[in-house]
Amino acid sequence: MNAAYEAGASGPLKGVRVLDWTMWQFGPMSSAMMGDMGADVLKIEALDGDSGRGLARASTLRTGLPEGRNVYFETNNRNKRGLAVNLKTKEGQEIVHKLVKNADVFVQNFRKGVAERLNVGYETLSEINPMLIYGSASGYGPEGPDAHLPSFDGCGQARAGLMMSATPVGVKEPTRVTQGVSDQMGAIMLCQGVLAALVARHIQGIGQKVDASHLSANMWLQGLGISMTMMRGGAFEAYDRLNSRNPLANLYECKDERWIQLMHLQPDRQWEPLMTIMGLTHLLDDPRFSNMDTRMENGTALVAEMDKAMATKTYDEWDELFRTSGDFIYAKVQTINELQDDPQVIANEYITEFDHPSIGTVKMCNHPNHYSKTPAKIWREAPQLGQHTEEVLIDELGYTWDDISDLQNKNVIL
Repeated sequence: MNAAYEAGASGPLKGVRVLDWTMWQFGPMSSAMMGDMGADVLKIEALDGDSGRGLARASTLRTGLPEGRNVYFETNNRNKRGLAVNLKTKEGQEIVHKLVKNADVFVQNFRKGVAERLNVGYETLSEINPMLIYGSASGYGPEGPDAHLPSFDGCGQARAGLMMSATPVGVKEPTRVTQGVSDQMGAIMLCQGVLAALVARHIQGIGQKVDASHLSANMWLQGLGISMTMMRGGAFEAYDRLNSRNPLANLYECKDERWIQLMHLQPDRQWEPLMTIMGLTHLLDDPRFSNMDTRMENGTALVAEMDKAMATKTYDEWDELFRTSGDFIYAKVQTINELQDDPQVIANEYITEFDHPSIGTVKMCNHPNHYSKTPAKIWREAPQLGQHTEEVLIDELGYTWDDISDLQNKNVIL
């Protein structure tokens, strides 16, 4: 391992070697999480680079940064070194095979059959290193009639039912959640699978392949609803604010047009305290609202009453009342841009600052877990295309400068 890695990395995966042959978001973010946890992640790219480097816009957000950097690529590929190699050549495949000998993890998210055609499939690499953990990401899983089909974030949301779960009642057009959440969830599940396989290797002495997909990850994100529906019948429907089944777990607009989410899942317990603090004590004896069942039957009327009451105070006024007057469960509805000023986010460092060598100090969403003795962190920017190719080949694989020149002339490396 290189000196910069030893000096900079920390975390529970320090000492684990990861080969990352991925592109876009699903695969790259899974290995970025491993890098956050201290793994030495080497990103393997084709000579024209990960396609994510060229993404000009993510929804309404432009991706350009100073010095030709790309915020989409930077986010998905932090804490990695970079190797550019042409896997369509025998020499390029040999480079990866040599790296695999001392690797712990290999991650890829190409279409079914691509890895095998380029001699970096699981069967080939596990022969080189039987203890290797091979992480594979796909759209719809490794088996079945659609296993070979490509997929992006919106496809995962659509196929797994997430779009319809996010679509409000009465809205005809399905709603797509922004920010690549399908890819992000897939990345989390692939990372979790690789970590579990590393534990199995440590305890049971076996290497293995781990598969995760858009379909599986987004189904698991909705796993409670799917399992309950299969067991009980019926369906989880989207929330209907104006006709809430539990008005005490519902959205309300405050006087300052801020929204507040109440989440009292034991509404009988909170009924009297909440009505009292909201100035709705006249509803306590109303037979329409005498218990949870009658409140559900008359949800529209109760929501209308609570709407009127909530609109009499600003969010801050309600916040102060709720904090000082009882055990109420609620939250402010915030935008992404407000998170950096949230005192809880600040106190727990859920957003962290990182000194990027090219663009200066930047803020990024931090690794989601706290480790008391092996803290995760962002310690390295995303690599430029092929940035560490010569370093890896010479220092770790024993290539000479003459070898480097020969490989460049053969269009194997940059």
